Amino acid sequence: MFPTPSTKKSYLVRSLSRLRALLAFEAAARHGSFVAAAAELHVTPAAIGQQVRELEAALGARLFLRRPHGTTRLVPTEDARAALRDMSAGFDALEAGLRRLRGRAGRSVVVVTASHALAARWLLPELPDFAQRHPEVDVRLDVTDRLLDVAQGEADVGLRCGPGAWAGVQATHLMDEEIYPVCSPALLGGAMPETPRWLAGQTLIHDTTAPAVVVFPDWSQWLGFAGVAIADAERGLRINASAAVLQAAAKGQGVALARHALVAHDVTEGRLVRLFPTLRWPIPWAYYLVTGPRAARRPEVAAFRDWLAARWAHQTGVPPAAPRTLPVVRVVP
Repeated sequence: MFPTPSTKKSYLVRSLSRLRALLAFEAAARHGSFVAAAAELHVTPAAIGQQVRELEAALGARLFLRRPHGTTRLVPTEDARAALRDMSAGFDALEAGLRRLRGRAGRSVVVVTASHALAARWLLPELPDFAQRHPEVDVRLDVTDRLLDVAQGEADVGLRCGPGAWAGVQATHLMDEEIYPVCSPALLGGAMPETPRWLAGQTLIHDTTAPAVVVFPDWSQWLGFAGVAIADAERGLRINASAAVLQAAAKGQGVALARHALVAHDVTEGRLVRLFPTLRWPIPWAYYLVTGPRAARRPEVAAFRDWLAARWAHQTGVPPAAPRTLPVVRVVP
């Protein structure tokens, strides 16, 4: 008996309702591990195991051989390995269809997420170079200080600052970071200040969006480090946007503490001056380019990743490290 249209639809819906289980199986088979699959899909290993067991029950067949010892304890059966090729190709085809829906026909689209400060101060000035080198690829920039879930495909590529460990993504180290004071050349009157005591007579600009962690010093901490005693280090101008903080400094409204990555272009081009360069405050966090495991296999995403890493290396003189997949810790834009 051939299925009627209604039974075909019912069967299709039942099959698609197991999409999460199919994703869990495909990731576990690729990695040979529930733990690695869980990191990629941003769930717990127990959830992956449960979804695989439900799929095995629905199919009436075992998908994995469990080994009690050895480095690889999860081995797909012969039938599962054969099905894995089709499933991986199918998921890649689904992603290609989604890219075509969200992009212009015949062109590739790479969705890049970055914070407002990173986008405005570093990424946007560099994008014309990528457009010239890869005219067949459209870059869609999602500028937000909300952390998009790159592992789950909310964006193809992300720029992140942190300790360098996030679940389910490939992270490429771009550059280390340090904090230093900057101001407009007009504020200096043609001469660099000899000591940080000069700051006592200046307006201090405070970035109130800096993460509330000890790795990012505020003015009170930096002045203490520099040996400068100011009665009220909290005085001055307070702004809740990093890009606006640096714009105020460039306009001569005061002195700001800045991340090197956000002011590199301005210092190079003379809009801002780095003060007291012998006083170094490196932080243990760094900048990383992150991609999800599926997005990383797309040639246009790989091209953007390699280009961006090369551009950053050109700016800093430090070659990027190879991508690696890492466990999860806290991260900021």
